[in-house]
Amino acid sequence: MTPKNEESSLSERITGALVGAAVGDALGGPVEGYSPDQILERHAGRVHGVVGPWNGDAWRTARPIAPYHKGDGHVTDDTLMTHALIRVYAEVRDHLDAYAIADHLVPDLMTNPRWIPELEAEALPLHRVFLAEKWLVARLHYGHVDPREAGVGNIVNCGAAMYMAPVGLVNAADPRAAYTEALDIAAAHQSSYGREAAAVLAAAVAAACEPDATPDSVVTACLRLAKDGTRTAIERVCEVAGHHTDFESALRPLRDAVAPYDTVGPDYRAPSLAARRPSRMHTIEELPIALGMLLVAGGDYRHAVLGAVNYGRDCDSIATMAGAMAGALGSPVPEDWSKQVAEASRLDLWEPATALTAVAREIFERDVRRRRAHESAFTALGGPGCSD
Repeated sequence: MTPKNEESSLSERITGALVGAAVGDALGGPVEGYSPDQILERHAGRVHGVVGPWNGDAWRTARPIAPYHKGDGHVTDDTLMTHALIRVYAEVRDHLDAYAIADHLVPDLMTNPRWIPELEAEALPLHRVFLAEKWLVARLHYGHVDPREAGVGNIVNCGAAMYMAPVGLVNAADPRAAYTEALDIAAAHQSSYGREAAAVLAAAVAAACEPDATPDSVVTACLRLAKDGTRTAIERVCEVAGHHTDFESALRPLRDAVAPYDTVGPDYRAPSLAARRPSRMHTIEELPIALGMLLVAGGDYRHAVLGAVNYGRDCDSIATMAGAMAGALGSPVPEDWSKQVAEASRLDLWEPATALTAVAREIFERDVRRRRAHESAFTALGGPGCSD
């Protein structure tokens, strides 16, 4: 049965999306970068919940992941960046743009130590994020680049899309507004199809918050807004996903569907020559697959996230996105998973949702006042309802 969220409140949808994203992130982290076959062999079957590090107790030194403790319920940089963006919203208490990233998010990454689960220590978030996110600091703090252009030159990947769910939640039930705001925010971080994916992911989360939303309506909203290779890849992947109701049978067909648009290539750890370069014909892999898994699962949180996790490759980000969308649709996040992830990561997964809910309500009220002021001014100019 396809879940609908007519009875879900705004706070429930925001909580479901954010907790769902964090849990998906934690489940996907320990198998990130591997293929479905490698995952099957390593775990003697599919992953069905929280698992330990790929290399066991040798995680501190084992390559290629070291020195991060991926596994055992630890969230990764996807969640750290999501929570950082929520802190920016809590400080600004209005819609954000690229300048807000320069003025608030970058200083937060550089100056405020926080508990980093994968490091098992308190550290600056800057010390955990990967180079594609360190780019924000290099370009905006040290390079003094115009924030609206700072993403140009960075590798084109899912770095911005992975933490854009809060933008969709602030613009709940308004996918176009979410798309536009995320496009501006992501300009500080990404360009090309990386920036586009961030905007479409935000739109998907906003669409999932609509009262009668379904997985199909979420995909429809994405296709209405997405451009170039991102749109085509979503269309192709979701067409294939429509023929499956179990993630096991969908793993290879979904990969085959997205492969022509994915620049990384078949060997995730040995990217192709065209990998992560700007293009109007390509897409990040993570977003179309997350949408595909949402369809395969019929919107069910557990099924969508486990499909994303067992897909492998960049599966922590895929599961983050699938978890955010399924959670926003109203499908419950398993309590045993969320409790285990919160305890292992030593993070309150519910506090950011409470903070963002309050901000979202404030922004909506401000938007209404702005809209009414515009309507009044437009009417005075002879707009609808007035005769010249």
